[in-house]
Amino acid sequence: MKTLKILAVFATVIAVSAFAIHHKTEAVILEGYEIGDTATDFSLKNVDDQLVSLSDYKQAKGFILVFTCNHCPYSKAYEDRIIALDQEFKGLGYPVIAINPNNPDSYSEDSFEAMKVRAKDKGFTFPYLIDEGQKIYPQYGATKTPHVYILQNTTAGHKVCYIGAIDNNYKNATLATAHYVSNAVNELLEGKEVSLAVTKAIGCSIKD
Repeated sequence: MKTLKILAVFATVIAVSAFAIHHKTEAVILEGYEIGDTATDFSLKNVDDQLVSLSDYKQAKGFILVFTCNHCPYSKAYEDRIIALDQEFKGLGYPVIAINPNNPDSYSEDSFEAMKVRAKDKGFTFPYLIDEGQKIYPQYGATKTPHVYILQNTTAGHKVCYIGAIDNNYKNATLATAHYVSNAVNELLEGKEVSLAVTKAIGCSIKD
């Protein structure tokens, strides 16, 4: 009887340890990219029904990759600023690419057809891609909309140089005193390291 109890306790310890290891591993996977990591390419459908990849941009020096969506009030508040970033930096080699990471079953407003309408109504000057199957945003580790990743094209691949928010005032662009993304891109264009490489993304949680 004593032997059975010992075996039962041993089995429980093994099961708990296996559970902990599994979830620790899963947590590591969900952390996504860190500064200095190399981001993999993707092939996602744009609102014009064409597939878009980073490799399509042969002359790009890098990218301003923005995870955003239709329904989130934070995303809406930043739309004009995202357009302005594209207009400012696309010609300098850092175009904007926007990706909607949300599951449209959770918010119909984030459906692909609704994305087409939003892009047209707002006059998006950049690709607006849908993360079908939600496979890309976990690789990056995005948790909010909007959530920005600045990538720099290097001989080794697409280097992650900045992760976080666009600026420090989502409510009013004119009241923002720290312009994280534009500062980071300008530093990269000057051949410098990004001085503030990570900030806290403020927005809606990504909907699975």
